Amino acid sequence: MSPVRILIIEDDNNIRRFLRLALEDEGYQVAEADCARRGLIEAASRQPGLVIVDLGLPDDDGKSLIRELRGWLSVPVLVLSARDREEEKVAALDAGADDYLVKPFGVPELLARVRAQLRRGAISLSGGSSSQVSFGEVRVDLAEHQVSKSGQPVHLTPTEFRLLAALIKGHGRVLTHRQLLLDTWGPGYADRGHYLRIYMGNLRQKLEDSPTQPQYLLTELQVGYRLAGMRMGD
Repeated sequence: MSPVRILIIEDDNNIRRFLRLALEDEGYQVAEADCARRGLIEAASRQPGLVIVDLGLPDDDGKSLIRELRGWLSVPVLVLSARDREEEKVAALDAGADDYLVKPFGVPELLARVRAQLRRGAISLSGGSSSQVSFGEVRVDLAEHQVSKSGQPVHLTPTEFRLLAALIKGHGRVLTHRQLLLDTWGPGYADRGHYLRIYMGNLRQKLEDSPTQPQYLLTELQVGYRLAGMRMGD
């Protein structure tokens, strides 16, 4: 199997070099672009399996670039940015980014995020055709609306199941509070974040071994949630 190609769109030469070395050491192929215009050309010609984007590009805002890429590119997009304000993270995720990592960051975390997004991308490309998914000891049948943990049935309310299904359909990407509220409750509930906190707490109580230290139903970036460790067809 040929190595995955990762496209880095970043105007800082030192950061691009740092990223290239870290990714190549893990066996990835790397392509580079130093501006949005070049990034679009490289994305079209190189057919990357994942794109890393800086928001502060010299010729365009990274969020605009992500929206343009999302018009025709379905692979995961990971944002690396020094912008750490909550609204910036939400805007990037709503523009179509799959994850957001704030500079400075460590190589282990970067590589873990890359691996997680590539797994999600592989599930998406396979069509995610199985209605059976699992994470840890939890098994979910989306078609039959059945959930079990360690072989024992778990009762979820209809709302809890809709929230869990929204996380599953996200294939491990970070989903913003707004996205989850819309998917689970509908348009009239987009600003009712307390609903989400309550029901996510309920899911953790029922599905996590340690609800206060969750392994799978994770809070991400203070702006949303993601489901980690998901497998298809188990």
